[in-house]
Amino acid sequence: MVKKLAEVLDTTVGYLLGESEDRELLKDPSMLRRLNDIAKFPEPDKMCILYALDAMINNVKLKAIH
Repeated sequence: MVKKLAEVLDTTVGYLLGESEDRELLKDPSMLRRLNDIAKFPEPDKMCILYALDAMINNVKLKAIH
């Protein structure tokens, strides 16, 4: 789960586990609140949310290329 979340957030597992010095990514309280909510969901729900989030992120990245 942490590995997938790191991929979605375009960061490292080390950062998510507090092993990295770069703390700027997750200073946004609303983002932290959302991630904490997702972490509490049952595994199937988390996977659905991450799948949808991946699709949206990829869509935005593709738009940026064009």
